[in-house]
This record gives sequence, structure tokens and C-alpha cells, in this order.
Amino acid sequence: MSDPLLRELDHYVVLEPGQGEQILTAAETLAWLEAHLAGLASPPADLAPLANGGERAARLLDTACELELEPGLVIGWFAVRLEPPAASP
Repeated sequence: MSDPLLRELDHYVVLEPGQGEQILTAAETLAWLEAHLAGLASPPADLAPLANGGERAARLLDTACELELEPGLVIGWFAVRLEPPAASP
């Protein structure tokens, strides 16, 4: 199970071979993952039962930090906090 603090984060660093690091919002990261999942011949076995690419991307974002697109070609992502959390009263 993922750390609940990750759900509060709204930015991710995404890594693709041959490209520099990118910082994306959570929504952009989901779209990025969904696009990569759509390019696969078939989804990973643990994601196959889910109804659509959006659900698969959301599950992947919550439960993993990399995806092998083909043998030896892996993309990755990790959550980052760009702003410190607001102080509690």
C-alpha cells in the first residue's frame, strides 16, 4: 500500500531514457503514464483487469515507480514536493 503522504503531493519527476528529467503535475503524470500504457501491446498483468487506461495509470502511479515498455527500456517517476506544506494552526 502506498504512503498516504504521497497522495498529498501534486508533482512528479518523470524519467525517460535519452531525455532529461521533467517535472509534471499529478494530472500531467497520469496522462504521461496513460499514453505509455496505450503504447504497450498488452497492459501488465496486474493492470489488465482494470476497465480503462485512466484507471490503469492511476493504479500504476499509486503502486509503482517504473514501467518496462520493452526489454531494457524502462521509464520511471517519483513524487516530489515543490512547496513546503502549510503550517497547521
